[in-house]
Amino acid sequence: MSRKAAIKAEADRLRGTFEARGAEVFETDVLQPAGALLDLYGEDIRARAFVTHDPLRGEMMLRPDFTIPLVQRHMREGRGQGRYTYAGEVFRRQEDDPDRASEYFQVGFELFDGQGPAQTDAEVFATFAEILLPLGLKAAMGDIGLLRAAVEGLPTSAARKAALLHHLWRPRRFRSLLGRYAKPGEDRAILQSSDPLAGKVEVGLRTAEEILARLHHLRDDREVPPLPRDEIALVDALLAVRGKAHDAVSQLRDLAIDLPSIGAAVDRLTDRFDALEGRGVDLRRLDFEAAYGRTTLEYYDGFVFGFYAEGRPGLPPVASGGRYDALTRAIGGGDGVPAVGGVIRPGLLIDLGMAA
Repeated sequence: MSRKAAIKAEADRLRGTFEARGAEVFETDVLQPAGALLDLYGEDIRARAFVTHDPLRGEMMLRPDFTIPLVQRHMREGRGQGRYTYAGEVFRRQEDDPDRASEYFQVGFELFDGQGPAQTDAEVFATFAEILLPLGLKAAMGDIGLLRAAVEGLPTSAARKAALLHHLWRPRRFRSLLGRYAKPGEDRAILQSSDPLAGKVEVGLRTAEEILARLHHLRDDREVPPLPRDEIALVDALLAVRGKAHDAVSQLRDLAIDLPSIGAAVDRLTDRFDALEGRGVDLRRLDFEAAYGRTTLEYYDGFVFGFYAEGRPGLPPVASGGRYDALTRAIGGGDGVPAVGGVIRPGLLIDLGMAA
């Protein structure tokens, strides 16, 4: 049997495992419309998507994953609860590492259920942990919701909060913005002018209206008081929380005394940990990092997790996933369904010697 045939057989086996847990099989085209999808995926996937132009259908791309097409169908059909599985190839350009595959199989398990997010988070994670148990992989998890809550509670303008939230998945840019917001706004001469474009010649692609809108934004931003250094220190302290999961809650509870905006997110984390323990997950052996998941897909907005082969640091995650409630609201035009899911790479299971 060829390697590709073996991977497909393993993918079919895994999909059958999820079907046995009540999941409906989801199928979607390899070639997807690019426009709206690229905006939903975020900057990382936009940079790595294989995009082409169809003379009749316009800009198209090879599917970079299954989740967004699945959410589109689920929301379009007006479904409430649902559980799905899928198996197939996804495509992502690799510009930095020629040894990493640009075409590989994914097998997914996705749950849409608004009744109990903690329980569905725990079900997805525990299901993956059970399937992957023979490999002895290292499991890790985090919660993007903690950082989102901390940013939303900062004493600064809505525009600055929006900029920070936009760059949650780019740690260097995020930290740079925090540093910039700690300083007084720049007092440039052009911002003081009543007619800043007088005598100027338009060059480039931006219109005069766009330039003026940007200048007005800079004027407004100049008036925003600097972000207190102690607030930035609290965000840094949050991002530094790491260790075994059973210790994380006490660290976060202590931090919430001075950073009360994360209180509700810590409560949700506690509920999730209780649900995980109810499914037999040993929190004393599970790693938690508050900053974990900040370089994954941008549509994750809460619980995130991954499984790794510790002895193979060059391998990508064998499995990964998370919660993406905000994505369902974006696709549903404001109406969403809480959703969580993850994927396994069957090719990596074969590499690690697990395939049946």
